[in-house]
Order: sequence, then C-alpha cells, then structure tokens
Amino acid sequence: MQDFLQLDMDESLPLRDVVCNTLRRAILLGELKPGERLMEIHLADRLGVSRTPIREAIRKLELEGLVTMVPRRGAEVAQITEKSMNDVLEVRRALDALCVELACDRITAEELESLRFACESFETAVRTADIKEIAHADVALHDIIVRATGNQRLIQLVNNLSEQMYRYRFEYIKDTNQHETLVEEHRIIYQSILNKDKKTAAEAAKTHIDNQEQAIIRRIRLDREKKK
Repeated sequence: MQDFLQLDMDESLPLRDVVCNTLRRAILLGELKPGERLMEIHLADRLGVSRTPIREAIRKLELEGLVTMVPRRGAEVAQITEKSMNDVLEVRRALDALCVELACDRITAEELESLRFACESFETAVRTADIKEIAHADVALHDIIVRATGNQRLIQLVNNLSEQMYRYRFEYIKDTNQHETLVEEHRIIYQSILNKDKKTAAEAAKTHIDNQEQAIIRRIRLDREKKK
C-alpha cells in the first residue's frame, strides 16, 4: 500500500518548511488523525529526512495549535474539541461578517465575476462528491471575498486563522447532508454582495459559520459517544 505521507517538494523553501507543510497538510486533511502520535524517528523514515526538520516542524505546528505535547507520550495531533473549535469560529464569525460588509462597498467588477464563477465552481465540486475538491473550492470562494476588502491587516488576520479554519471546514464538508445548505448559503452571500446589501450579507456570513459550528459539534459528540 502506498504511503500517503510524501514530501510536498518546493525547491524555493528550506527543508524544514517543506516538512512542516507536508505534516500540516496531512493533519488538515485528516490523513494524520487527531490523537495520533508523531514519533520523530518514524516520520523521518517515512519522509526520508533526518529528525532535525521533523522536530522543527512539530515545534511550529504546536504553535499553530495543530500539535499538542502530552506528558510521557510526546507529540500528537491535536484533538478537535468543542472549546478549540468555538475559539476559532467565534473570531472567524466576526471577521467574515466584516469581510462581506466591506466587500459590498469595495469589490470590483472583476472580483465580482470571479466570485460568481467561484460559486458555480463550488456547485460543480459538490457534484463530484470529492471532499478535497469541495474544500478547495470553498476556500477559493471565501478568499475572493477576503481579498475584495482591500484591507491588508484584515486579510492578514484571516490568513492567520486559515489553517485552523480549514481543519474545521474540512470536518464540516465531510457531512454530505450539508452540501446543499452550503451551496444555498454561498448563493445568498454572492447575491447580497452583488446588491450591496450589507445587512443580509453579514447575517448570511454569520449563519454560514453557525451552521458549521453546530454540524461539527454533532460530529464531536457522536464520536465521543462511540468511544464510550
């Protein structure tokens, strides 16, 4: 069986960053599972590198909240908990509402066309049932809105949360029952920005996050019940 964990080679980056990007992607996509131990020797063998870049990558991912250090066990993939999710989504909810409000005023005709196309691309991705493709299309759509604000500090704040947000978004998208809801929410957000309707756009952005939060909480509690 082929090992999914392979280096995302980029000759422009130091090896430690390549290793970090590889491990981060594996965590965000669920290829490295919550609670899974990250043993330096084992990972070094799998990736064909020394333990030093593995150690540096783990340290960085710990700062990002994707890895936790557990006494007598060492590093492991951080669990998805209600508290950690609430902390991230609470901030993202406020930022997303601000982004769509600013986009109503500042989005260009070119960006608006890109947003329309992104909505269509998301609907196409949903029909493929490919979770990775759906998640990628979802991120691309939201990135257009964030860039349309023209506020570099806001863009930076959203980007700082993007890795954590992607992890929760990916968990949400796994629930195929939510796909049509996502499509409809994107349509409302697009139409609101097109009409420069800040109130509806902000409410839709908040609802978008609220539905995500509720769906993931259901998954967390269901998983917890299964382990009892």
